[in-house]
Amino acid sequence: MTRTLISSGSPFEAQIGYSRAVVQGDWVFVSGTTGFDYSSMTISDRLEEQTEQCFRNIEAALRQAGATLRDVVRVTYVLPRGENFPRCWPILRRYLGEVRPAAMMICAGLADPRMQIEIEVTALKGSG
Repeated sequence: MTRTLISSGSPFEAQIGYSRAVVQGDWVFVSGTTGFDYSSMTISDRLEEQTEQCFRNIEAALRQAGATLRDVVRVTYVLPRGENFPRCWPILRRYLGEVRPAAMMICAGLADPRMQIEIEVTALKGSG
């Protein structure tokens, strides 16, 4: 079974030593993805905008892997401030509301204080 590594071009991947996503067979494992726009290395100061950007980044990685958000079977949300999570719900529902993957939200500090959310997904190609 061939293992394929996918990069977004983010400098974090090279600096830390990880891939944006790893494809193993029909499985796609997308790393924790933040609200950085990797083309400009900018990040909004608004949680909702960061959440939207997370999904744009995740969609790009899934597309490179031959998958879509409809193939997502598991999602983990990490927020430094759990009380802010409900502000994300309309956006999460728009992207994954019909898919309804297994989900978990963790409250934990993130690597950069500007980051307000990080999202990790696992997808099974063709399951959507």
